[in-house]
Amino acid sequence: MKANKWIYALMLLVVFSFSSCKDYLEFPPEGSIPAEGFFETEEHAVQSVNSIYAHLRGWEMVAFAYIIMQEVPSDNSMKGSAVGDASFINDYENFAYTPSQFVVKDYWAGRYRGINLCNQSISNIPEITMNESLKTRLIAEAKFLRALIYFDLVRAYGDVPTPTKVPVGPEINFRTPKDQVYALIEADLLDAISILPDSYDNADKGRATSGAAKGILSKVYLYLERYADAERLAGEIVSSNKYSLIPDFYDVFRVPTENGPESLFEIQAQQVEGDDGVSFCQHAEVQSVRGQWGWGFNIPTDDLAAAFDAAGDTQRKAATILYKGDITQDGDFIIGVDALEGVSRPRYNGKAYYPPSYQVVGPYGSGQNIRVLRYAEVLLIQAEAMIRQGNTGGAAGPLNQVRSRVGLPEIASPSLDDVLRERRLELAMEGDRFFDLVRTGQAATVLAGKGFTPNKNELFPVPQELIDLSEGNLTQNPGY
Repeated sequence: MKANKWIYALMLLVVFSFSSCKDYLEFPPEGSIPAEGFFETEEHAVQSVNSIYAHLRGWEMVAFAYIIMQEVPSDNSMKGSAVGDASFINDYENFAYTPSQFVVKDYWAGRYRGINLCNQSISNIPEITMNESLKTRLIAEAKFLRALIYFDLVRAYGDVPTPTKVPVGPEINFRTPKDQVYALIEADLLDAISILPDSYDNADKGRATSGAAKGILSKVYLYLERYADAERLAGEIVSSNKYSLIPDFYDVFRVPTENGPESLFEIQAQQVEGDDGVSFCQHAEVQSVRGQWGWGFNIPTDDLAAAFDAAGDTQRKAATILYKGDITQDGDFIIGVDALEGVSRPRYNGKAYYPPSYQVVGPYGSGQNIRVLRYAEVLLIQAEAMIRQGNTGGAAGPLNQVRSRVGLPEIASPSLDDVLRERRLELAMEGDRFFDLVRTGQAATVLAGKGFTPNKNELFPVPQELIDLSEGNLTQNPGY
């Protein structure tokens, strides 16, 4: 009986199938390839890594679990949609969720499925007879992607299991201390930095680069309070002159700028005419304008709108918050619906708006890439790292580049609060705000009115079902 429970728990966390892709990142897995007979050719190696990229745009990765756990608990976002629709989301807004809530399990399980795909590639590609340069690069890509996923897990749950190879054994049921999880993330990203190219040709655009790995690691160093390292890596990205800010903030999130000069890493999605299941992504669908192009969940709060107004930040507010009755720069009239839960004036996440003129398969924006790391954030990482080391004068340069893009006046001697406020306004609705509040120690104060409990709600609960199936080897976070 114990053996059966262990096997079932393992099945909930990982998948033992392999998926193929039509052509690099433009297409998702189609069908499955059994483990027997796979990982034998160079094509199999490429397909295995492509399946990781494809997994990133899946439902559990970037749709409900993503918005519910990374934005809704923050002061930037609330449930939205129609009154009573998916009312369980309010539990995350009010910090009333429990270990048995399915969203916590979806977030966990989706990411461990991704970890398994990474580990399949990392474990099996070395044995394939193929081009050695490509082999090395593919393994480095898989390590970058594994680090990216573990970064989500450690921020959400703290100590987490860290399988690094296949087959997976009992280690899946034991939590690795957080500092060791971060050490694994750092090691994977350092390997990726040393191997990955700094760019690709158009056929491979969207794959992980050395710049992407440096950018994610600089962000990891902020969480570890290793500010000198964060500054150093961010500075290397800036001095490479390979990235730049797109002049109009509104354009940053539109189709023509996908994988553009501001992008260090994006999750790829593309609509394919005649096959609406290929590369389909529901990230924009669940958030975009209800009644027109989406379901209307994850809507900006009045508090976020007030923060834009207090800063005189009209450009980013207009691009981030779409109110009913607005007309976008693409000429679309926001009709939406007359009522959304929690607000008197209906509004939507403007960064998830996908103009219908770009839609191949309507009415949803299933082909919208998801921006994971932008150059603007690298500049803000550099500024924060400098300030935390006492270099306020140095921090002014990168901070004011971000402010200048949206027409805000320069700050000659910025404070830490100035930089953190800029992070909020620049990155609003992009999945970082709740983690940022926890990282910077602001959560207990900022979220007190929503029911946040210190020393508990900094982390989400480990799924209770998995604790039960592990015979108690998988432990729960404090307070749950």
